[in-house]
Amino acid sequence: MKQLVIKEMESGQRLDKFLGKYLKEAPKSFIYKMLRKKNITLNGKKADGSEKLQKEDVVKLFLSEETLEKFCGTVKQGEKTALDIVYEDDQVLFINKPVGMLSQKAEKEDVSLVEYLTGYLLDTGSLTEEDLRTFRPGVCNRLDRNTSGLVAAGKTVQGLQALSQCFQERSMHKFYLTLVKGEVRKAAYIRGYLWKDEKRNRVVLCREKRQGSLPIETKYEPLAVSETGDTLLKVQLLTGRSHQIRSHLAGEGHPVIGDFKYGDAKVNEVYRRKYGVQHQLLHAWKLEFSQMEGALEKLSGRDVTAPVPKLFQDVLKGIKIEEMKR
Repeated sequence: MKQLVIKEMESGQRLDKFLGKYLKEAPKSFIYKMLRKKNITLNGKKADGSEKLQKEDVVKLFLSEETLEKFCGTVKQGEKTALDIVYEDDQVLFINKPVGMLSQKAEKEDVSLVEYLTGYLLDTGSLTEEDLRTFRPGVCNRLDRNTSGLVAAGKTVQGLQALSQCFQERSMHKFYLTLVKGEVRKAAYIRGYLWKDEKRNRVVLCREKRQGSLPIETKYEPLAVSETGDTLLKVQLLTGRSHQIRSHLAGEGHPVIGDFKYGDAKVNEVYRRKYGVQHQLLHAWKLEFSQMEGALEKLSGRDVTAPVPKLFQDVLKGIKIEEMKR
């Protein structure tokens, strides 16, 4: 018999989800059969799997050591690298992701921010190897590999759920900084539709709705215009579609500098030769939180800001722009 006492970080999830993680090699039918036969119990009673787990609940598995060994499988460890943590509490943390790092795996063999996050939490003692059998830390927003900036992550089930809900309900304000081609003198609130061209792996901006397209809303305001006639923008993302900022600004005639998919090739080449720019100058800069409760209570009324990467700063300095803190 194996006894599991639910920890704070594991509470808030359904029993069947918890068991699916612990017995990750077992088919769902086996888990539900064991629940029906009371070979798996919750607080000494029969359970059907839909119960929400609370801290200090006791799950007992009346299974042989051979069965447990077969269905628990091995625990994958995290990877180690230095992470730029800009905010952390007992529920969540925010990382300033560098250009070149994946937010989540695209292929099985990839190493992403999630693996580095797991390594960090193991090193700091926020997680143990045994915890990883029933809980995996995760990120709640994704940035393109070559976009830098804030990625929000949950250290507990409650933190993950609350942050994910925040992003889904857009209950925080998301701001980016980007350098774009051309002069922008006025703030704007732009709307449109994005349609995914699967063959070319890019999105297309549409003024009118078409089959398969999704509505987008973006606000921006100019912070400064450079000597070269290009503009530093503060962008507020009101919807969160793939490549939204890059495609939307390109559709407005102000593509992001360094964007080799949606940008201006001649302008990009100038910045590549002069400053070594080989990726879009787009940075997830700030998250503003209103009144928060529960797992996010410590974020109430706070801003979380990620400093701009050195290359971006060097470019702004070179074109006589100082990053504006607002």
